[in-house]
Amino acid sequence: MKKSLKILLISLIILIPTNIKALELDISSKNAILYNIDSKEIVYEKNAEDKVQIASLTKIMTAVITLENVDDLNKQIIMTKEDYKGVAEANLVTSGFTIGEMVTYKDLLYGLLLPSGADAAKALARNIAGSEENFIKLMNKKTKELKLKNTNFSNVIGLDDKNNYSSAKDLLIIFNEAIKNEEFKNIIKTKEYTSSDGKLTLKSTIQKNAKIFNIKVPYILGGKTGTTTGAGLCLATIASQDNINYILITLGATYDKKAPHHIEDAKTIYDYFMENYSNQKIVDKTKSFKEIKAKYSKESKIKLYPEKDIIKYLPNNYDKNDVKYEYNGIETVTPFTKEKLGTLKIYYKEDLLDNQTIYLKQKIPFSITNFIKENIIIASLVTISIIIIIIKRAI
Repeated sequence: MKKSLKILLISLIILIPTNIKALELDISSKNAILYNIDSKEIVYEKNAEDKVQIASLTKIMTAVITLENVDDLNKQIIMTKEDYKGVAEANLVTSGFTIGEMVTYKDLLYGLLLPSGADAAKALARNIAGSEENFIKLMNKKTKELKLKNTNFSNVIGLDDKNNYSSAKDLLIIFNEAIKNEEFKNIIKTKEYTSSDGKLTLKSTIQKNAKIFNIKVPYILGGKTGTTTGAGLCLATIASQDNINYILITLGATYDKKAPHHIEDAKTIYDYFMENYSNQKIVDKTKSFKEIKAKYSKESKIKLYPEKDIIKYLPNNYDKNDVKYEYNGIETVTPFTKEKLGTLKIYYKEDLLDNQTIYLKQKIPFSITNFIKENIIIASLVTISIIIIIIKRAI
C-alpha cells in the first residue's frame, strides 16, 4: 500500500487517503481511478493525474452548474436554433428535442446525462447564463472552488479542444460533488426517462451498451459516458455491492465500434476489487487486546478491551498481525482504581486508525486474604500494634 494522498475537496480541505495496491489490471483505458465512497479512499489508480481530453464527461460539470443555478427544474423553456448551432456539422449526439419545443430543465438534464445530448447542453447554457461563453466561466469558477489542479473547460459539450481537459483524479472530485445532489444521482441511475410532454423517451447509454454486448455489471447503478476521437472511450460510474459504494473514472479506452472497452474496463476493475477486497472488522470491541495485573482482588489479572469496533476496507487475505495496539496507561489496578486507565492507539501497518481512551468497566472485588498476602509486613505491624494495645489495656 502506498502512503495517503491528499486531495482538496470543495472550499474545505478534505483528505482522500489512498489504499492503492501495486497491481496491473488488463484494461484498455489509459487513465483510471477507483474510489471507496464509504472509507473516503482511493483504492486504485492508473495515470490519474494526467491532463487529458474527457469528451462528454464534461457534461457532468454542465449538470453541476445547472443544479446550482436552477431552483425550479419543472420550469419550461423553448428550444431555439441557437441550441443546434454546429451540432449537425460536428456529428454530435442530440437528445431528440426539436426547435420550438417546450421542455423543462429536468427534461434537459435527462437529455444531457442519459443520451448525452449536445442540444441539451447548449440550451442549458443559454438559458442559465445567457450564452455558452458565460456558462463556461461558471464552470471554470467551480473548478477553482473545488481546488482542481488539472482541469479547464472551453465548451459545455466535451468537444476535443486543447483547452478542454481534466484528469481522472479531478473528475473523481467533480463526480463526487455531483452525486451529493439527489436529483443528479437519480438521473444517472435512471435507465429510461419519458419527457414531461410524453413525446420523447430517453435511455441510458451505459445500460444500452451493456445489454447489447452482454456485459454483466449489475452492481453499476449509473453514470455518464463520453466518446470523441481525441478522448477515446470515457466513463464515470457509481457502483455498490455488499454495502460498499464506489466511484470509478476511466479515460482513454480504445475506440472500437465492435466493443465498449470503457464498460469492459469498468467490469475488470470492479470485479477485481469486489472479489478480492471487503470491509474487514480488524478491531473487535469484544476481544481483549491486553491483560493487566490486579491487586487486592480475587482475580490476579483483568482484561482490557477496545472502546469500539474498527472496520477497514482491506484485501480478504490481509495479515491480522499488521493490526497493532499501543497501550499507554495503568499496568496494575486495585479495587480503589479510578475509572480511566489510559489511552490506546490502534495502527494498521503504519497508519494510525484510532486513538481511544480506555476505561475500567468492571468492578474489582476486594479480597482481605489477598490484601494480607500482598502486604504481609503491613499486616504484621498492624497485628503487633493491636497486640500491644491489648496488653497495655490489660495492665
